[in-house]
Amino acid sequence: MHDEPEDLAMGEYELEERQALRRVAGLSTELEDITEVEYRQLRLERVVLVGVWTSGSVFDAENSLQELRLLAETAGSDVLEGLIQRRDKPDPATYIGSGKAIELRDTVAASGADTVICDGELTPGQLRQLEEIVKVKVIDRTALILDIFAQHAKSREGKAQVELAQLQYLLPRLRGWGGNLSRQVGGRAAGGVGIGGRGPGETKIELDRRRIRERMAKLRRQIKGMSTARETMRHHRQAREVPAVAIAGYTNAGKSSLLNRLTGAGVLVEDALFATLDPTVRRARTPEGRLFTLADTVGFVRHLPHQLVEAFRSTLEEVGDADLILHVVDGSHPDPESQLAAVREVFSEIEGASEIPEIVVINKADAADPVTLARLTMKERRSVVVSARTGSGIDELMTMIETELPRLDHEVRMLVPYDRADLVARAHKEGEVLSLEHTGDGTILHARVLGALFAELDRAAKPVETV
Repeated sequence: MHDEPEDLAMGEYELEERQALRRVAGLSTELEDITEVEYRQLRLERVVLVGVWTSGSVFDAENSLQELRLLAETAGSDVLEGLIQRRDKPDPATYIGSGKAIELRDTVAASGADTVICDGELTPGQLRQLEEIVKVKVIDRTALILDIFAQHAKSREGKAQVELAQLQYLLPRLRGWGGNLSRQVGGRAAGGVGIGGRGPGETKIELDRRRIRERMAKLRRQIKGMSTARETMRHHRQAREVPAVAIAGYTNAGKSSLLNRLTGAGVLVEDALFATLDPTVRRARTPEGRLFTLADTVGFVRHLPHQLVEAFRSTLEEVGDADLILHVVDGSHPDPESQLAAVREVFSEIEGASEIPEIVVINKADAADPVTLARLTMKERRSVVVSARTGSGIDELMTMIETELPRLDHEVRMLVPYDRADLVARAHKEGEVLSLEHTGDGTILHARVLGALFAELDRAAKPVETV
């Protein structure tokens, strides 16, 4: 699969060989007709991927570019070529160095690509200089992820968060096209109206920056208002003491498929990165009949840009507020350990998430190597191997969830008046009903419940002596 062994020392390369652009096999996807791409619009059609390999093995470098390919295909691209270059660090001017940039230009011209995607976050200067050499649009990994987010966000909140993240990314990268950079704008164009509104004005780029900042401030206010509504819903759930379970994990690990398997919910299941961008909350029951909520969250990726963690804080809040986290990992992935580490890195940035109990759900068992599964189960003490597609291991997972949920501390045996049938209904929903007996005076309820419901039963019902 690889020309060199994975543990090949870097020093064994001759300088020319080490710094050459290396093609990565298996990255090309089916070609389609080239269509015109408007320069300032991020619309990807035929792309060449390029990565700089600074550390680790050939396997690590190629694995990273394979992930970039999945991201590019999720955005709707056809990947024509994948190139990696060995360097101690990315070139500060052009990311891959001016000589290699000319080689890249020839590859782009030969393949008919309209876009180059770089596997890293490039500075505005690197993007501009690389574009000038290769003569097609150049974007980085962050811009690609943002584009996917924009395609998949559905709710008002999701869309607002995506736009905010895009504007945060765009602000330092504004450039002038043609004469725009130095053109002065005054009067109506600058927001003034006739006399008194004219004057030296602002350059076009300053005007763009000011408008972006104003829009960002407005979006932050909107998102804050939306989070208040979500807080109200969450407090309502917490007041009812329904335990919350969050499904989290690397993107494309099978979280939505697992949610469907556990709840029968018709959530979108798509073999694509970032298919889920808005939190989906569903209800489920343990084998003993205990109600809990399951929240599906946005997938994580390695080196998630900081502005994305900030912008999607509300999407990730479901994780921080959960009583239990189901950390889903793709058991068939070439490097599942790195996916687990990447997700836990993001957990560390979410307040309270690192203290919440975690079950590692090793998914896609039907497609995974048994040796990998054995290795993962040895490393992860609280783990379960499942296949959301076939249903294998789901019963064992539900039993583990039952064990890890907050305990029902109060066992009650009470006579509940018929006019308080709502309390019996709540015992079914929030607790574990052991038996019911209908009498002339009311319902004798024998159940295990949480504190809040126990307090209400204590006020409204009478204890029944056990015989």
